[in-house]
Amino acid sequence: MQLKRARLKGAVAALLAASLPAAARADGAAPTQVDASMLYYGEKGRTTVLEPNVRVTRLFGVQALLYGQAGYDAITGASPTGAAPATGVQTTTTASGSTITSTTGQVPTQKFSDRRWVGELGGRVPLGLGFALGAAGHVSRERDYRSTGGTATLTLECMQKLTTFSAGGGVNHDQVNPIGGTPFGLGTGELTGAAVNDKTVTSAQVGVSRILTRRWMVAVNANRDRETGYLTEPYKVLSVVDPATGTPTALQLKEKRPDERDRRDALVSSVYHLTNNVLYTSYRYYWDDWGLRSSTFDLKYRVNLGDHAYVQPHVRYYTQNAATFYRAELVQGDPLPAFASSDERLGVLHTTTFGLTYGWPVRKGPGQVFVRAEYLRQTGSKGLSDVQSFGGGPEARLGTEAATAVVGPVTSIARPPLGIGTVLLGYSTSF
Repeated sequence: MQLKRARLKGAVAALLAASLPAAARADGAAPTQVDASMLYYGEKGRTTVLEPNVRVTRLFGVQALLYGQAGYDAITGASPTGAAPATGVQTTTTASGSTITSTTGQVPTQKFSDRRWVGELGGRVPLGLGFALGAAGHVSRERDYRSTGGTATLTLECMQKLTTFSAGGGVNHDQVNPIGGTPFGLGTGELTGAAVNDKTVTSAQVGVSRILTRRWMVAVNANRDRETGYLTEPYKVLSVVDPATGTPTALQLKEKRPDERDRRDALVSSVYHLTNNVLYTSYRYYWDDWGLRSSTFDLKYRVNLGDHAYVQPHVRYYTQNAATFYRAELVQGDPLPAFASSDERLGVLHTTTFGLTYGWPVRKGPGQVFVRAEYLRQTGSKGLSDVQSFGGGPEARLGTEAATAVVGPVTSIARPPLGIGTVLLGYSTSF
């Protein structure tokens, strides 16, 4: 289901990407590395994900390698519809006749379940004179979303291998086929007639890393992504409120986003090896032409316990402003904006993450096991003053025809904080 993809991909990719490749590099003498993991992801009262993942890496000499990776997601739970939270009992009747009931202070959600399969194949080959070329291709399938893409990266080691430059790019072709059809943006549920909607993502990245001392390495990376095509979440809605009372009317409209997005970010990271332990720090700044700006601070401290065991605390803080077209709700009688979304991921957002990883070698057997547990607390806008005012867009007036039946007072003044927990169990071995 497309509704939760951005958040899940961020959490899953961050956990797995940080763990599996590192294990594959752990023992250069062993030509074959096998990494397996099981991820549990849970949002309090919302989405639950179970994801097994297997990666096999084969080394050829010092620099050449080939790897294959396969994963499966089982996703269940409920996702916010975009409607305003309730201060009383709120019952919404959908066009299909089913009902959704929310209690006081609860964000209206819609239950869903989905399955996702993903596979990736890639490798790296040395080209001589310090150059190496890496490439990968992937495919992902779920009920309402398909993705196929590839990447390539060229690296250069120079200055006695103390400095590494990299440059690369990629192309992704996605297809969005919403269950029940594609609705018109800012409509009451009428369908466009399109069963499949195309989306293309092109990306480019450059970077440099430098070993400054025997213990310290720093890196700077810059990325740019260009998205075009269908970028709207087809299941999200916006409440339409009465201008006099501030409570929602019976009308809910589907969201609508621009069909282009230019995303950029810059990352500065550092690894410092103390006498026994290792300190990892990074800062990432992100901006795009939707008006989003964000900062991410990340800190990890690995404590080596001896006999290849270790423990690693983790702290991360993330903050962003709202997109220019983010609206907590629309006001009845005001002109419709050109674009509008009440998706909390496009609003004011702050998250704080605390985590701990413990790894240890398998007793009387090959390989290493690690367990990572993290808790993320997400908070957002506390009121309409945190987002831009209503209005703008075409001179179209909101009508009074209801797409749903709503009973009970509701308000969007506050959206409750969200707690997200993840547990990752992994195993690595080489032979």
